[in-house]
Formats: sequence, C-alpha cells, structure tokens
Amino acid sequence: MSKKNVAVIFGGKSSEHEVSCVSATTIIKHINADLYDITLIGITKAGEWLKVDCVEDIESGAWKNSKTTAIISPDAGQQSVLFMKDEQVTRKKLDVIFPALHGLYGEDGTIQGLFEMAHIPYVGCGVLSSAVSMDKLYTKIIVDTLHIRQAAYVPVLKKDLEDMPATLARVEEKLSYPVFVKPSNAGSSQGVSKAHDRTELEAALQLAVKHDRKILVEETIIGREIECAVLGGKSVKASGVGEILAAADFYDYEAKYNNPESKTVISPELPAGVEEKVQKAAVDIFTAVDGFGLSRVDFFLEKETNEVVFNEINTLPGFTGISMYPMLWKAAGIETTDLVNQLLEMATER
Repeated sequence: MSKKNVAVIFGGKSSEHEVSCVSATTIIKHINADLYDITLIGITKAGEWLKVDCVEDIESGAWKNSKTTAIISPDAGQQSVLFMKDEQVTRKKLDVIFPALHGLYGEDGTIQGLFEMAHIPYVGCGVLSSAVSMDKLYTKIIVDTLHIRQAAYVPVLKKDLEDMPATLARVEEKLSYPVFVKPSNAGSSQGVSKAHDRTELEAALQLAVKHDRKILVEETIIGREIECAVLGGKSVKASGVGEILAAADFYDYEAKYNNPESKTVISPELPAGVEEKVQKAAVDIFTAVDGFGLSRVDFFLEKETNEVVFNEINTLPGFTGISMYPMLWKAAGIETTDLVNQLLEMATER
C-alpha cells in the first residue's frame, strides 16, 4: 500500500506561536511513518510560509532560516503545496493536512477556509465551528441555548472604550468584583487579567483591546478547574476528566507554560455524578458548535455548590508535554500515536 502525504503546519502569527512549535514536534513524532510521508511547513510570526527539512530544525529554531517558500495551491483538483526556491517551483500532492496551529489565523477558521478552497482534507473542526469556538463571546451565545450554566458576562467593544466611565459603570451594574477580562479571540490566556476594582478593570480593558476589538468581562467563579477531551466525527465520545492546579491566581500563559509549580491531575476525585455531567456537557457543546475531530472543553466546579460551570472550548488543543488533551486520551487507553493517526483518518473520511 502506497503512503499518503501529510503536511504538518505550525508556528503562525498568533501569540501562541511558540506553543504551536512544541505541539508540532509531538504530533510529527507520533505520525505513523509506515503510513505517511511527512511534509513540514512553518509559518513565521511575520506570516511567511517556509518548507522545513526536519523536526530537529523546529526544536532548534533553525527552520526560520529556510530559503524555500511554501504555498498551498487553491487550484481545484490540485490538492497540493508549491515550493519555491531561487525561482524554481516544485509541486507536491497532499492527501491530508494536520494544522498544529493555535490561536488567531490557525484555530479561528481562517486557515481552515484555505484548506477548503484547496480541496485538501484536514484535521480538526471546520470553518464555522473553529470561528465560533475561537470567539468566546459567540461561544457563550450558543451555549446559552443549551441551558448549561456559564459565568455571567458583559460584552465590551473597542469603541465602548471611547467612553470609559460609562463602560466601567455598565460592567459594575451587572457584575461584582473581582472580574475576569478576556479578549474574545485569543488563546493560552493571552491578554487575560483579573480586576479587583475600577482602576484594575480599566487597565485590564486596555490590555485586552490590544489583542481583540471584542472583550468579555466575566464574573469570577471560585472553584476547581476541570477539563474534558472530545474526539469524533459522526460519533463523538468524551474522555475522563482532568484537573488543573494552577500555580498562580489563575491559569494564565505564564502559569501554563513557564511555572513548574502548575500541575495537571488525571482522574481527580470528584463528587458523585460530576464526571458524567461534564462529559455530557462537553459532547453537547462540541455538537452545538458543529465540532469535528477534536476539542478540549473546560469547566469550573464551583466551590460552594459543586455545580459544573462551562468556561470555554478549544478546537485545536495543545499537544505539548504538559497538554491535557493527549494525556486524557492516554489515560483512556489511546496512546498518542494512535490518537494522531485516528485524527488523520477522520480527516480523510470527512
């Protein structure tokens, strides 16, 4: 049986560029080389697409010195990538793409639209589900229809900051301090702040607007942070539950990736019925946003009530050494190599 050609695309222009590079190395090392020939494409922070020779170049950062430009061909029926170097052009047919990209321009439906135009199968959620799941405000609007509890929120637009006193008053009218302030479109908790008073709220809004023109201000839920992995296409299943023990006031970018005191716990002790409720909610939310392939759905378990409260859904979760998604499936008996290859198979079946 001839091998299929898979392209792994990583890097990107988002604030999660470095995380994407780490995820890509994990994914590449777990692709079955007996079934696939692997092509590596890196996207620099400036948006340049480059052909990458090997996974070691990703780990060292040497890939950014590549002189070969990569272009996904949008020509109907071609299903290919073009490589250009010194005015020499070569074409390679692609059977499937694994976009190991997080955040804007990778997880928000934009690059998925390019793959659709090029008629190339790809791993993960489609244009619609990627877009609405990346946008925290629109995710909340959808989840409101499911009658699943989530944190109370106030949407704020960039133009609202032109009248900061009125905006601050509108938030304070609905929510009590402390509150969380989040860019509507951002990943790995980039641009997220916790505000304890009006002065901090104003500073948090100014920070968040650097990342997105839409901002979400949410009530603070005091409780445990729990996560559930989802896998599937026509048939969807949920993993067991994991818990985040953050080494900071909240699980921000630094706590996730740079603080060794942050820990993840697989199969934590939970009150009776909570795991099943989380699993059902995760599948229901994934289905409601028209998800496909994979997602990680995050919740809180409220301290005083033991109620499950939805936080957010990530349609292209990390594959780093500390990432919950592959760890949860490994605990469920699916090794990372099998997980990666299942995702590739689902992509081609779709």
